[in-house]
Amino acid sequence: MRNYELNLSTEELEKRTHKDYLTTKKMLESDSPEYLELADGDKEALKHLVKAAVVLDKINMQLDNFHNLPFKEYLEKEIENGNEDAKLTKILFDAQKGVCALDRESHMIELAKGVKMRAGKALYPEDLEKEEFHKILIKMLNEGKKEEVEKILNQRSVIERNGDELIAIDYIDKFKDDFSYMADELDKAANVSTNADFNEFLKLQAKALRAPDSMLDAYADKKWATLQDTPLEFTITRENYSDEMTETVVENPELKALLDEAGIVPVAKDFLGGRVGIINKKGTEAILNVKKYLPLMAQNMPFNDKYEQNISPDKESKQTMVDADLVTVTGDVGEFRAGITLAENLPNDDKWSITKLNGGRRNVYHRQIRLITSDDAREKMQKRLDAILNKDLHKFYNDEADHWFTVGHENGHSLGPKSGTEGLGKYKSIIEENKADMVSLSMLDILTDAGMYTKEQREQIIVTYAADNMMMSKPTMSQAHRVRSVMQNYFFIKEGAITISKEGVLDINIEKMVSTARKMLERIVEVQLSGDFETGEKYVNEYFVWTPEMETLAENIKKVSKTLNGKVEAPLADELLKD
Repeated sequence: MRNYELNLSTEELEKRTHKDYLTTKKMLESDSPEYLELADGDKEALKHLVKAAVVLDKINMQLDNFHNLPFKEYLEKEIENGNEDAKLTKILFDAQKGVCALDRESHMIELAKGVKMRAGKALYPEDLEKEEFHKILIKMLNEGKKEEVEKILNQRSVIERNGDELIAIDYIDKFKDDFSYMADELDKAANVSTNADFNEFLKLQAKALRAPDSMLDAYADKKWATLQDTPLEFTITRENYSDEMTETVVENPELKALLDEAGIVPVAKDFLGGRVGIINKKGTEAILNVKKYLPLMAQNMPFNDKYEQNISPDKESKQTMVDADLVTVTGDVGEFRAGITLAENLPNDDKWSITKLNGGRRNVYHRQIRLITSDDAREKMQKRLDAILNKDLHKFYNDEADHWFTVGHENGHSLGPKSGTEGLGKYKSIIEENKADMVSLSMLDILTDAGMYTKEQREQIIVTYAADNMMMSKPTMSQAHRVRSVMQNYFFIKEGAITISKEGVLDINIEKMVSTARKMLERIVEVQLSGDFETGEKYVNEYFVWTPEMETLAENIKKVSKTLNGKVEAPLADELLKD
């Protein structure tokens, strides 16, 4: 067993694990009506789905940092020996699911001395730097090793050294035993679950976990994206926001030219998460109301005659949507690093179910993560509003409006250019998140006129979006979701749609917000259509500006909100794992 030295002092550990600093998102209880009302077969299936999902904690930790599992083992041994600091460190480790992670103030929290977060995470050799990476790929391409380089630059491989070259190992081969166990559990769930469509998906997903074949994933993804009327939810999420190494290849002119000549499109590597839930029918019905408006939204996207998008203006939308009561979130989905996701729109555009099978997409919304149910949480929210928002606008703030905005955001991912954005490199994800936000906001007038929203809801969405978009610190460039928030705030300030006083108080010109969002959306689509790294870099740098007023507002937030990180508790999942 490897030995480590704990990095945080006792005082710092006690602070960061205190409930005021470490917020909790609680998944379904073991006696929840959502669970108790399930058919017996679905209850039995949930046990197997949870057992499959928790394996992704182990797998994703190995993709994230070489030290995660050894450090976890070290902590457990130290706890056995009575080390109180190790107990507190383990709380933070379990919350962020790793030894290194950013907190709400964009500080990198390193739980072990000498252990850092790498640009290539644990997807690339720990000693591999960007310059050597590019040099090796150039050499391999010049030697005609196109197929090997293509595997290195795909989204589902772990890279290791092979002499003076690199070799790609498919995820399925790298973690064969773990994926085989997951597949067995999914097959067991499919044997008892009550829904035929869901069972068909589980069997396809199990098959995809047993062989390193992207087409098997594609068939499973395509089926998953059609699921609408099922009692249960299970997803293996694959998103590539955290890989900061692969996309650097477009920054090297010599390497990029060789890749273009070879027809290789580099795609950042996926991190893996798991989601198990119970579909909430009432919530799903409300969300599905937007589906009939998707063609209208597609029709009103800027420059829509210049690209293909996932949603067609004149055809039935291949988009399903569900609201899920969560049993557990694991791996990449369950990491509480500065924040945790409210919803996901998958599969992403790089997946073969989209590019080769012309499949659809599916939105899953996370009820337990978005809901504010306690008086304490509402009191904290009010204190935040008192600290940063013009009091005349408080009447428009509605925490449910944040969910309405998120619905627009997730559907926004299905609108706009469907492909060709890989050349934006490390700015691709920032610009994509920026696009989704601006789709949601810029469509408000169109959707209000069409009857989806009332005028009051329109105002609530605008004010709630603007207030929630304010942050307690300047993010790092690796935080795509947060960088886009700063960009939007600066753009809206420049256009006069919002102002932040010298005292750090936000004011909103409600009637300028939608038109300003439309203006920004047009810029975004132009950048995405360019597919050019320098164009994307120039756009992001132009608006990623943290002003003194933003800093003052951030300080106001920190005076009333101590939260630095969070954790997930899953009591029903814990109970099911005992069986």
